[in-house]
Amino acid sequence: MNKPEALIETTESVCPVCFQTIPAKRISRGGDVFLNKECPLHGEFETVVWRGAPAYATWRVNKIHTHPKVPFTQAKTGCPYDCGPCEEHLLNPCCVLLEVTQRCDIRCPVCFADSNASPSLDPNLAEIKSWYERLLETKTSLNIQLSGGEPCVRDDLPEIIALGKQAGFTYFQLNTNGLRLARDINYLKKLKAAGLSSVFLQFDGVSDQVYQAIRGRNLFAQKVKAIENCIAAGVGVVLVPVIIPGVNDYEIGNILQFALKYHPGVRGVHFQPVSYFGRFPKSPVDEDRITLPEIIAKLEHQSNGMVKEEHFKPAQAEHARCTFNGNFVVMPDGSLRPLTRFQENSCCCQPVQAEQARVKGQSFVARTWSAQPAILQKHNLVLDGFEAWDIFIERSKTHSFAISGMAFQDAWTLDLERLKQCKIFIFSPDRRLIPFCAYNLTNQQGESLYRGKCNNVDSSIPA
Repeated sequence: MNKPEALIETTESVCPVCFQTIPAKRISRGGDVFLNKECPLHGEFETVVWRGAPAYATWRVNKIHTHPKVPFTQAKTGCPYDCGPCEEHLLNPCCVLLEVTQRCDIRCPVCFADSNASPSLDPNLAEIKSWYERLLETKTSLNIQLSGGEPCVRDDLPEIIALGKQAGFTYFQLNTNGLRLARDINYLKKLKAAGLSSVFLQFDGVSDQVYQAIRGRNLFAQKVKAIENCIAAGVGVVLVPVIIPGVNDYEIGNILQFALKYHPGVRGVHFQPVSYFGRFPKSPVDEDRITLPEIIAKLEHQSNGMVKEEHFKPAQAEHARCTFNGNFVVMPDGSLRPLTRFQENSCCCQPVQAEQARVKGQSFVARTWSAQPAILQKHNLVLDGFEAWDIFIERSKTHSFAISGMAFQDAWTLDLERLKQCKIFIFSPDRRLIPFCAYNLTNQQGESLYRGKCNNVDSSIPA
């Protein structure tokens, strides 16, 4: 029997074959939400984007948008072809990824950056210094993510961080597989001394079976050692699992429990549903996808209710349906107490100023994901009555823990309404800032919209 169908909203997307901008519809069917679109040349495409509770219609934030203070490009052809950002983007950059190398020390079957496919020469320190100078032209506070490839293949990564500190940037996050951090704690200590704030650690599960499937080799022991070294060096760690249905979605609760075992060194877990761009062998079907509400549901089920759906809320700055966020306090008995709760009528409240939310969120990340300089330990405490409340308040300052998720868009799921509200940008070789999902977008043939096509330009290019 066909399930009843209802049109929710209209938007725009791209054809997964030719990248042509085409109209799209968000359709509700049987409680799930699909993005439906049709290209005049290549036919109809439909992809699930939301399954289950919380309800799609409630997961929203009423916002007042802003535009980039200093757009680097003009809107001529239309989204997503004028990224830079252009003046029609609806949010100032918050976080910028600097790809300091295209080299990598492993070759994952799935890779955003298609690392090692045709690695170019690493940019030198003078060029990277000019990147920081270019970023200052945005006249916007920015968090910096050092990415690649695998950034730790560079011996001079501490110098890259030091250059950024000299330029005035304060928060530096390292996106890494952790292999070098596991074997070279002295290198990690140099990164810390240079100003590294936190490590965004690729962490897909707590068994080598998972790493064999996703990364092609046994890596769990190295992941544990990398975490232990980070804790010893005083660097905060965020675990970043890419969740693939049928491969490691059963590990969600185990990942959470593992993270709590290493708290407060591990500051949180940031789940990423698998997206299909970069290096991936086939076109995806709906069974290949897991959506944000499904991850929330599995978190609740696999944690035996320690975290619940109501403990998470949508993003306040970027598009609500790109992320979920939950902030918690780790209590002395190892349990979690929520600091956030989702209210379904939040969309009816006073509109959120997107720029204020961006600044607040940026500060929250820098504060929460960095290592805590001093932790007040309490043991054998009674957790009832007023004393329990006092403990909760005290530990909220020292034992915070974040659980979040971010759904990156690919050519099948790309929704231009969401893309225009992106706050995570990649610094391209031609000195533009391009939204993460646009920069990594690849079509059905594996061709990129931006990556590999933004050639280096003279550093004197004006803003």
